[in-house]
Amino acid sequence: MIRRMALGVLLAPVLAVWTQTPAAQASKAGMPRTERHEVRHEIDQLEDKWRNAILKSDAAVLESLLADDYMAITPSGTLQTKQESLNYVRSGRVHFTTFDITDRKVRFYGTTALVTSVATILGTNAEGPISGSFRYTRVYVRDGKGAWKVVSFEANRIREPGDHSK
Repeated sequence: MIRRMALGVLLAPVLAVWTQTPAAQASKAGMPRTERHEVRHEIDQLEDKWRNAILKSDAAVLESLLADDYMAITPSGTLQTKQESLNYVRSGRVHFTTFDITDRKVRFYGTTALVTSVATILGTNAEGPISGSFRYTRVYVRDGKGAWKVVSFEANRIREPGDHSK
């Protein structure tokens, strides 16, 4: 009991200082509801634009969506820069016939938007047919001109219980 009280006494000044920081104030204030709704709609449109560009292998559209310092972590665990990702699309080594998105959630942290979704895909790549469901996270940051750019992406295969395949 005394230790808990001592811990509380020690932490109280730290918490008091933290709640006065700009980050803490921003998280309390949040984005006004109407602005959050408008920005959410904008992010949804960018996600749809990205999906359509993937289906059409449209590297020009993807290039406009990705920040220069974009980094992806593929389902196989490899890293891809913006240029590597665009080169992969331009090479024609991958083609999607189905790319369905479900379970989309968008959260905002100041000028950052975090999107999580499930993509169910069918297609082919250099090794042959590809299919499956993947949970992904995409991070958007609003640049100095007010445009949202994708800075990070990570996808992981959703495995069924008992599925130990690669």
